[in-house]
Amino acid sequence: MTGWLAIAGLGPGATQLVTPEVTQALAEATDLIGYGPYVTRVAERAGLTRHLSDNREEIDRAGLALRLAAEGKRVVVVSSGDPGVFAMAAVVFEAVDAGDPAWRNLDIRVLPGISAMFAAAARIGAPLGHDFCAINLSDNLKPWDLVERRLRLAAQADFVIALYNPLSRARPWQLGRALELLREELPGTVPVVFASAVSDASEAIDTVMLRDAAASRADMRTLVLIGSSRTRLIARAGDKVFVYTPRSAGVLS
Repeated sequence: MTGWLAIAGLGPGATQLVTPEVTQALAEATDLIGYGPYVTRVAERAGLTRHLSDNREEIDRAGLALRLAAEGKRVVVVSSGDPGVFAMAAVVFEAVDAGDPAWRNLDIRVLPGISAMFAAAARIGAPLGHDFCAINLSDNLKPWDLVERRLRLAAQADFVIALYNPLSRARPWQLGRALELLREELPGTVPVVFASAVSDASEAIDTVMLRDAAASRADMRTLVLIGSSRTRLIARAGDKVFVYTPRSAGVLS
Protein backbone atom coordinates (compact mmCIF):
# COMPACT_ATOMS: atom_id res chain seq x y z
CA MET A 1 0.00 0.00 0.00
CA THR A 2 1.40 3.39 -1.00
CA GLY A 3 -1.05 5.60 0.83
CA TRP A 4 -0.75 6.85 4.38
CA LEU A 5 -2.89 8.38 7.09
CA ALA A 6 -1.71 11.06 9.50
CA ILE A 7 -3.89 12.13 12.43
CA ALA A 8 -2.70 15.65 13.18
CA GLY A 9 -3.19 18.20 15.93
CA LEU A 10 -3.55 21.82 14.82
CA GLY A 11 -2.93 23.20 18.30
CA PRO A 12 -5.10 25.77 20.08
CA GLY A 13 -5.50 28.20 17.19
CA ALA A 14 -2.45 30.27 16.29
CA THR A 15 -0.56 29.22 13.17
CA GLN A 16 2.80 29.49 14.93
CA LEU A 17 1.70 26.82 17.40
CA VAL A 18 1.27 24.19 14.67
CA THR A 19 4.31 21.89 14.73
CA PRO A 20 6.68 21.62 11.73
CA GLU A 21 5.84 17.91 11.52
CA VAL A 22 2.14 18.68 11.05
CA THR A 23 2.90 21.46 8.57
CA GLN A 24 4.94 19.02 6.47
CA ALA A 25 2.19 16.40 6.48
CA LEU A 26 -0.36 19.00 5.38
CA ALA A 27 1.93 20.06 2.53
CA GLU A 28 2.17 16.46 1.28
CA ALA A 29 -1.49 15.49 1.71
CA THR A 30 -3.88 14.76 -1.13
CA ASP A 31 -6.92 14.67 1.16
CA LEU A 32 -7.80 16.63 4.30
CA ILE A 33 -10.57 15.37 6.57
CA GLY A 34 -12.11 16.84 9.70
CA TYR A 35 -14.76 18.85 11.48
CA GLY A 36 -15.55 21.84 9.27
CA PRO A 37 -14.09 24.65 11.44
CA TYR A 38 -10.81 22.75 11.81
CA VAL A 39 -10.47 21.95 8.12
CA THR A 40 -11.00 25.60 7.21
CA ARG A 41 -7.99 26.52 9.34
CA VAL A 42 -5.86 24.89 6.63
CA ALA A 43 -5.38 26.96 3.47
CA GLU A 44 -6.74 25.59 0.21
CA ARG A 45 -4.21 24.65 -2.45
CA ALA A 46 -4.00 22.83 -5.74
CA GLY A 47 -3.94 19.05 -5.35
CA LEU A 48 -5.64 19.03 -1.95
CA THR A 49 -9.22 17.80 -1.60
CA ARG A 50 -10.91 18.99 1.59
CA HIS A 51 -13.61 16.81 3.19
CA LEU A 52 -15.57 18.84 5.76
CA SER A 53 -18.05 17.18 8.09
CA ASP A 54 -20.31 18.18 10.95
CA ASN A 55 -19.80 17.59 14.65
CA ARG A 56 -20.56 14.07 15.96
CA GLU A 57 -19.67 12.47 12.62
CA GLU A 58 -16.36 11.14 13.89
CA ILE A 59 -16.83 7.48 12.97
CA ASP A 60 -17.84 8.33 9.39
CA ARG A 61 -14.85 10.66 9.19
CA ALA A 62 -12.47 7.91 10.33
CA GLY A 63 -13.93 5.37 7.90
CA LEU A 64 -13.53 7.76 4.97
CA ALA A 65 -9.92 8.48 5.93
CA LEU A 66 -9.05 4.80 6.13
CA ARG A 67 -10.70 3.97 2.82
CA LEU A 68 -8.88 6.80 1.05
CA ALA A 69 -5.54 5.77 2.54
CA ALA A 70 -6.17 2.18 1.44
CA GLU A 71 -6.74 3.52 -2.10
CA GLY A 72 -3.28 5.07 -2.05
CA LYS A 73 -4.15 8.63 -1.00
CA ARG A 74 -2.08 10.68 1.41
CA VAL A 75 -4.65 11.58 4.05
CA VAL A 76 -4.52 13.95 7.00
CA VAL A 77 -7.28 13.91 9.60
CA VAL A 78 -7.17 17.12 11.63
CA SER A 79 -8.20 17.87 15.20
CA SER A 80 -7.72 20.98 17.25
CA GLY A 81 -5.21 20.76 20.08
CA ASP A 82 -3.66 17.29 20.29
CA PRO A 83 -5.39 14.52 18.30
CA GLY A 84 -4.90 12.02 21.10
CA VAL A 85 -6.70 14.11 23.76
CA PHE A 86 -10.49 13.72 23.44
CA ALA A 87 -10.09 13.86 19.65
CA MET A 88 -9.77 11.91 16.41
CA ALA A 89 -6.85 9.57 17.09
CA ALA A 90 -8.89 7.26 19.31
CA VAL A 91 -11.76 7.33 16.80
CA VAL A 92 -9.49 6.21 13.96
CA PHE A 93 -8.10 3.33 16.00
CA GLU A 94 -11.61 2.30 17.03
CA ALA A 95 -12.44 2.11 13.32
CA VAL A 96 -9.29 0.10 12.60
CA ASP A 97 -10.09 -2.28 15.43
CA ALA A 98 -13.63 -2.94 14.19
CA GLY A 99 -13.12 -2.56 10.44
CA ASP A 100 -11.42 -4.09 7.43
CA PRO A 101 -8.49 -6.26 8.60
CA ALA A 102 -6.36 -4.76 5.83
CA TRP A 103 -6.53 -1.37 7.60
CA ARG A 104 -4.28 -2.73 10.34
CA ASN A 105 -1.36 -2.70 7.91
CA LEU A 106 -1.83 0.87 6.73
CA ASP A 107 0.84 3.48 7.41
CA ILE A 108 -0.94 5.35 10.22
CA ARG A 109 0.82 8.07 12.20
CA VAL A 110 -0.35 10.28 15.04
CA LEU A 111 1.22 13.74 14.93
CA PRO A 112 0.97 15.49 18.29
CA GLY A 113 -0.18 19.04 18.81
CA ILE A 114 -0.42 21.48 21.69
CA SER A 115 -3.48 20.58 23.74
CA ALA A 116 -5.72 23.29 25.20
CA MET A 117 -4.67 22.58 28.78
CA PHE A 118 -0.99 23.12 27.94
CA ALA A 119 -1.65 26.29 25.96
CA ALA A 120 -3.84 27.71 28.72
CA ALA A 121 -1.39 26.73 31.46
CA ALA A 122 1.47 28.41 29.63
CA ARG A 123 -0.50 31.64 29.32
CA ILE A 124 -1.13 31.91 33.07
CA GLY A 125 2.07 30.44 34.58
CA ALA A 126 2.54 26.84 35.67
CA PRO A 127 -0.68 25.48 37.19
CA LEU A 128 0.17 21.96 35.96
CA GLY A 129 3.48 21.92 37.85
CA HIS A 130 2.41 18.98 40.03
CA ASP A 131 0.02 16.05 39.49
CA PHE A 132 -2.99 16.81 37.30
CA CYS A 133 -5.73 15.14 35.28
CA ALA A 134 -8.08 16.02 32.43
CA ILE A 135 -11.82 15.34 32.45
CA ASN A 136 -14.22 15.84 29.55
CA LEU A 137 -17.52 17.20 30.88
CA SER A 138 -19.47 16.01 27.85
CA ASP A 139 -21.81 13.12 28.56
CA ASN A 140 -22.32 12.29 24.87
CA LEU A 141 -20.19 9.14 25.17
CA LYS A 142 -20.43 8.38 28.89
CA PRO A 143 -23.10 8.72 31.58
CA TRP A 144 -23.17 11.90 33.66
CA ASP A 145 -22.95 9.94 36.92
CA LEU A 146 -19.53 8.68 35.78
CA VAL A 147 -18.44 12.27 35.11
CA GLU A 148 -19.52 13.28 38.62
CA ARG A 149 -17.74 10.30 40.20
CA ARG A 150 -14.49 11.12 38.41
CA LEU A 151 -14.74 14.80 39.35
CA ARG A 152 -15.28 13.98 43.00
CA LEU A 153 -12.44 11.45 43.14
CA ALA A 154 -10.04 13.80 41.33
CA ALA A 155 -10.86 16.56 43.80
CA GLN A 156 -10.42 14.21 46.76
CA ALA A 157 -7.03 13.18 45.35
CA ASP A 158 -6.14 16.90 45.14
CA PHE A 159 -5.26 16.86 41.44
CA VAL A 160 -5.25 20.02 39.42
CA ILE A 161 -8.14 19.35 37.03
CA ALA A 162 -8.42 20.46 33.40
CA LEU A 163 -12.06 20.51 32.29
CA TYR A 164 -12.59 20.03 28.56
CA ASN A 165 -15.90 20.72 26.77
CA PRO A 166 -17.34 22.44 29.84
CA LEU A 167 -20.66 23.30 28.18
CA SER A 168 -22.47 23.65 24.88
CA ARG A 169 -25.86 24.79 23.66
CA ALA A 170 -27.12 21.25 24.25
CA ARG A 171 -25.40 20.98 27.67
CA PRO A 172 -25.75 24.40 29.36
CA TRP A 173 -26.01 23.10 32.92
CA GLN A 174 -23.11 20.70 33.36
CA LEU A 175 -20.31 23.13 34.24
CA GLY A 176 -22.49 24.71 36.92
CA ARG A 177 -23.15 21.30 38.44
CA ALA A 178 -19.45 20.44 38.25
CA LEU A 179 -18.50 23.63 40.10
CA GLU A 180 -21.10 22.88 42.79
CA LEU A 181 -19.65 19.42 43.27
CA LEU A 182 -16.07 20.71 43.41
CA ARG A 183 -17.03 23.28 46.04
CA GLU A 184 -18.18 20.37 48.20
CA GLU A 185 -14.71 18.79 48.02
CA LEU A 186 -12.22 21.68 47.76
CA PRO A 187 -11.50 24.91 49.65
CA GLY A 188 -13.29 27.92 48.24
CA THR A 189 -9.93 29.65 47.84
CA VAL A 190 -8.72 27.21 45.16
CA PRO A 191 -7.89 29.18 41.98
CA VAL A 192 -10.00 28.58 38.88
CA VAL A 193 -8.74 29.68 35.47
CA PHE A 194 -11.17 30.28 32.62
CA ALA A 195 -9.17 30.31 29.37
CA SER A 196 -11.14 31.03 26.20
CA ALA A 197 -9.93 31.07 22.59
CA VAL A 198 -6.31 30.74 23.68
CA SER A 199 -3.80 32.09 21.14
CA ASP A 200 -6.25 33.83 18.82
CA ALA A 201 -7.45 37.45 18.65
CA SER A 202 -10.40 36.88 20.99
CA GLU A 203 -8.34 35.23 23.75
CA ALA A 204 -9.64 35.93 27.26
CA ILE A 205 -8.20 34.50 30.48
CA ASP A 206 -9.63 35.13 33.93
CA THR A 207 -8.63 33.76 37.32
CA VAL A 208 -11.10 33.65 40.21
CA MET A 209 -11.53 31.71 43.44
CA LEU A 210 -13.62 28.55 43.31
CA ARG A 211 -16.19 30.11 45.62
CA ASP A 212 -16.73 32.87 43.03
CA ALA A 213 -16.50 30.77 39.86
CA ALA A 214 -19.59 31.06 37.64
CA ALA A 215 -20.40 28.78 34.75
CA SER A 216 -21.62 31.79 32.76
CA ARG A 217 -17.98 32.82 32.27
CA ALA A 218 -17.38 29.83 29.95
CA ASP A 219 -18.40 29.11 26.39
CA MET A 220 -17.75 26.31 23.89
CA ARG A 221 -14.14 27.46 23.37
CA THR A 222 -13.23 27.63 27.07
CA LEU A 223 -10.80 25.39 28.94
CA VAL A 224 -11.32 25.48 32.72
CA LEU A 225 -8.43 24.74 35.06
CA ILE A 226 -9.30 23.91 38.67
CA GLY A 227 -6.33 24.31 41.00
CA SER A 228 -5.40 21.93 43.78
CA SER A 229 -5.31 22.96 47.44
CA ARG A 230 -1.63 23.85 46.92
CA THR A 231 -1.98 25.93 43.77
CA ARG A 232 -0.71 29.46 44.41
CA LEU A 233 -1.21 32.94 43.00
CA ILE A 234 1.53 35.53 42.52
CA ALA A 235 0.12 39.06 42.34
CA ARG A 236 1.35 41.28 39.51
CA ALA A 237 0.73 44.85 38.42
CA GLY A 238 -2.93 45.76 38.19
CA ASP A 239 -5.18 42.75 38.64
CA LYS A 240 -2.92 40.29 36.82
CA VAL A 241 -1.56 37.14 38.45
CA PHE A 242 0.70 34.21 37.81
CA VAL A 243 -0.80 30.83 38.80
CA TYR A 244 1.45 27.92 39.68
CA THR A 245 1.39 24.62 41.55
CA PRO A 246 4.57 23.77 43.49
CA ARG A 247 6.41 20.70 42.22
CA SER A 248 6.51 19.07 45.65
CA ALA A 249 3.53 18.25 47.84
CA GLY A 250 5.75 19.11 50.79
CA VAL A 251 6.32 22.73 49.74
CA LEU A 252 4.33 25.75 50.95
CA SER A 253 1.76 24.36 53.36
